[in-house]
Formats: sequence, structure tokens, C-alpha cells
Amino acid sequence: LKNEVAVILVDVCMPELDGFELAAMIREHPRFQQTAMIFISAIQVSDLDRLRGYEMGAVDYVPVPVIPEVLRAKIRIFAELYRKTRQLERFNTELEDRVRARTGELEESNARLLESEQRRSLALAAGRMGSWDWDWVNGDWMWDEGQFRIFGVDSQSFAVNPENVQALLHPDDVDELREAMAHFNKDARSYEAEFRIIRPDGEIRWCVGTAAATVDKAGRVIRVSGVTVDITERKRAEERQNLLTREVDHRAKNALALAQSIVRLTRGESVKAYIQAVEGRISALARVHTILSLSSWQGAEMIKLVDEELAPYSMGDQISFSGSNIQLQPATAQTLAMALHELVTNSAKYGALSTLSGRLTIKWEVQADALEMLWEERNGPTVEAPVSRGFGTRSVIASIESQLGGHAQFDWRSEGLICRLSVPLMQDGAAPLLGDRQNLPAGGNGHASVIAGS
Repeated sequence: LKNEVAVILVDVCMPELDGFELAAMIREHPRFQQTAMIFISAIQVSDLDRLRGYEMGAVDYVPVPVIPEVLRAKIRIFAELYRKTRQLERFNTELEDRVRARTGELEESNARLLESEQRRSLALAAGRMGSWDWDWVNGDWMWDEGQFRIFGVDSQSFAVNPENVQALLHPDDVDELREAMAHFNKDARSYEAEFRIIRPDGEIRWCVGTAAATVDKAGRVIRVSGVTVDITERKRAEERQNLLTREVDHRAKNALALAQSIVRLTRGESVKAYIQAVEGRISALARVHTILSLSSWQGAEMIKLVDEELAPYSMGDQISFSGSNIQLQPATAQTLAMALHELVTNSAKYGALSTLSGRLTIKWEVQADALEMLWEERNGPTVEAPVSRGFGTRSVIASIESQLGGHAQFDWRSEGLICRLSVPLMQDGAAPLLGDRQNLPAGGNGHASVIAGS
């Protein structure tokens, strides 16, 4: 591109081109590393999408429908900011040549003009930037409208003085700012600092301040000018990113720990049997993770959990289940899913689901802050109580009792296994989902009666 570009509008979803990838390519060009960029999207409008846009260097993320007047106003602001920046660069070059030839009075006049233009150009961002000026000699302060908006005070009634300004600063940041202001020297070097303010309504905002001192011929500070930028949204985005990173790390460790325990505890009569057992348990874990991901890991609906875990074994009307559609927390959902997998796998090998005539009925309800589940098999092969507990039985008991603090009871009757599971819900916060009574399929083939209510 040969023309100068002040602001770039990028559609996030373009045919055969991803807006984020385009933004990354633009940022790689030296000329456009600092160019203002605004993302526009009609689809990707979640907090993660906005966060990704800001990470790409966007100054704004505009969802569709776009308000034309607002968009034009934003474009005008960044275009004017770009024009003023270019103009100031030219002024700097000219002033360097003229200062050497002109008198001290003209030098001071041009310097004041430059400072004024700098303050005005930097304060043009739509309400998130403000400029201020402090007369070091007389003690007079000057704020523009942007500064008043950032601090949340009325420009007509708020008196700008050191006492009132300090009252709006976060107590933990006052000493650092006071020390920075006291260290201006004859070199008039600028400083930048992040700090917090507490608005009159109690809201805490994050800001970054940049200031520079003006000195006289003797090197004495006579004025301090600066710009304040509200960076609260950036801080919140960073906090969300850190939270997301910690959450992903936590979930990954949990998933790896579960997979490790599955591999370590699984037994098989042969290599093939061992592989099948491990794959089955990993698949059960994957199914419950899919359910949890649909709710952003806020929980899993009981009916979906049971339906998904039984789906691979549902044939005709062999399986039926009914109960309140309660919401389970992730830890409870994962443990219960693994227990259901062990029960249904055992039934498919040795129990009711190993024959076409067999039937499996599952019922559950909430009693005294606990989930009470009944697993009942019938019309299958004759069942005898095992001499010793197998791995599946031990796994169910260990997961329900050790991990959830519940109780698992197995009754090996000749007509079929009856298993009762009791899982505490007080610490889990599980609660019924309100709704009407409805009939749902079990894995697309079975039958489920869902009673939703308190």
C-alpha cells in the first residue's frame, strides 16, 4: 500500500479469509504495527472472541447490527488522531530547525504550541482518555472533559486541586505517584505509571498516566502536562485470560489424572480385553466431558448424562429410565458417569442386556439432599452372587463412596442385579430444573420419563 492508512476496519468472518489471520498479517507489516484497527462481527461476539480481537491489537470490537453514526464517530476520532500525529511529527522536524535560529521567546511560544497539540491529540479517544496540566509555580490545575469522565466527577462542581485529586486515588497507589511527580528534573523526561482510582460511586477503575515536565532556562520545573488513559477493560480482559488459563490447566490435570487411574486400575484377561476395557472407560469419560463442555463446565443435566452413557447399549425398548432432571456439578457428573459405564458394561456382558429378552430400568429421585438411584435388571440370565467383587463392582463402590461420600449397594438376585446408589448433593449444589413432564428417548432407542420440578 502506498497510501497512508489512519484506521482499518476488519470483518471477522469473510469468505475464505479469517479476519483474525488478516489482522495478524497486517500487524506484521512495519508500517501498520501501530495503526488503529476495529473488528466488526455478526457471529463471533463472545467474550473470548472480543478478547482474541484485543490480543490482535484491536482498539474496538463492534458487533452487528452496527450503528452507523457511532461507527462513523469512532472512525473520525482515530482518523483525526492519525492526522494530528502525522502533523505533530512534521511540527517536530520544523521546530528543531527553527529553534536553533529563533529567539528564546519564540522557542517558548513554539514549545507551548507543541504541548497544546500533544494534549489535544492524545485526548481524542472516545471518552477513555483525558489530558491535564499542572502549573508547578502557581499550583493551578487544568482538566479537560475526558479527565472528568474518567474520574466520574462533574466538571462544573468538582474543584481540581491536590487534596480532591488524591481523595480519588486508591490509597495503595498514592505514595508511588507522589514520588514520581517529585522526581522531574531539568531533562524533562516523561514518566508512565499504572494506578487505580476510586470514583465517588465506589467503582474502582484502572488507569495509566503519562506526564512530562516543562522547565525554564535555569532547569527549574514550571509546568507538568500529562494524559490519563482508562485501561479498565484491558485489565479485565487480562484477568479473564488468566482465569481461563488457570481453568484450562486445572481441567487438563483432572482429565489426565482420571485417564491415568483408568489405565492403572484396568485389568484384562488378554491384551485385546485390556484395550477394550480402557477404550470403553475413556469413551465414557469423553461423553461426559462433551456434555459438560456444552454448559461451559457449569454442570451436566442428569437426563443427558444417563442417556449418553446408556446410548451405546440401547436396543429397542430394553432400557427405560425416569427421574428429576437435576443439574450435577462437574466432579459428581464425571464420577457418576464412570459408575454408570461400569454397570452397563457388566450388564451387557453378563446381565440383562446380554440377551434380547432382558430389561433394564433406572429410576432416581432427590431425597434429603441426596440423589437416590435404583438400577434394576430382569428377564436376563440367572444371576448368582459373585464369590469376590470384580473390578467393575469395586470401581463403582470406590467412586461413589470414596470420591463422593455416598453409598453403593449390590443385591445379586436370581432374576437380575439390583443396585442402589446414594450420592450426597448438599455440597454439590445440584437442583432440579423446572419444566413439564416429558418423554425422551434413551440413546435414540430406549424410553425415558423425565419428571422435572422442585
